[in-house]
Amino acid sequence: MRIVHFGHSCVLVDTGTARLLFDPGAWSTGFEEVTGLDAVLITHRHPDHLDPDRLPDLLADNPRADLFAADELDGATPARPGDVLEIAGARVHVVDAPHEQIHPAVEVPANVGYLVDHGAFYHPGDSLTVPEQRVDVLALPTAAPWMKLSDAADFLAAVSPRIAVPIHEAILARTDLYYRVLAGTAPEGVELRVLPRGESAEL
Repeated sequence: MRIVHFGHSCVLVDTGTARLLFDPGAWSTGFEEVTGLDAVLITHRHPDHLDPDRLPDLLADNPRADLFAADELDGATPARPGDVLEIAGARVHVVDAPHEQIHPAVEVPANVGYLVDHGAFYHPGDSLTVPEQRVDVLALPTAAPWMKLSDAADFLAAVSPRIAVPIHEAILARTDLYYRVLAGTAPEGVELRVLPRGESAEL
C-alpha cells in the first residue's frame, strides 16, 4: 500500500488495485494534480474536508472515479454506516463514526469513517470512533476544535495500529510538539510516521 498525504485530512491510498482519495479539502494542496483515481471519498462536508470549488475539476480529470459522501452532495453516492463499497478490487467498509462535538450550540454534519480492505487503512474523518477490526495504518486526527492532545493520544492507544499517519494538523502552527507527545505515548510496537506533504510512501 502506498500513501500520499496532501496536508490536513486529504490522503491518497493506492492499494495496488485501487486509487482512493479521501477528503480533498480547502486546507490541502496538491491533490488537484492526481489522476487515475477510482474513487473520491468524503467523510463529511466541512470545508477542510471538502473543497467544493476544486472538486469538479478533480472529478473531470478522473472520469472513472466514483464519488462517495456521508452527507447529501450532488453527484455523490451516499455512504451510509454499514455499507460495503466495492471499488476496483478494494473493499471499503463505511464505519458509523459520528462527528465529535465541537460545542453543544454548534451543529455538526453527518460523518463516517472509511475502513479499507478489512483494516489495512482507516480514515475516521472528524471522529475518534474505534472500529471493531484491527487497523494496520491509521490516519490519526492530531488537532481540532473538538479535541485535545490527550484525546488523540488515547485514540491512538485504543486503535493501536502498526503505523499512525498524523492528519488534521493544518490548524497547528507547531506540529512538532504534538508529534513528540503522540510518539512518546504510543503503545509499544506502534510507529508514528510523519509523511512529507505530497510525497508517496510505502507503508
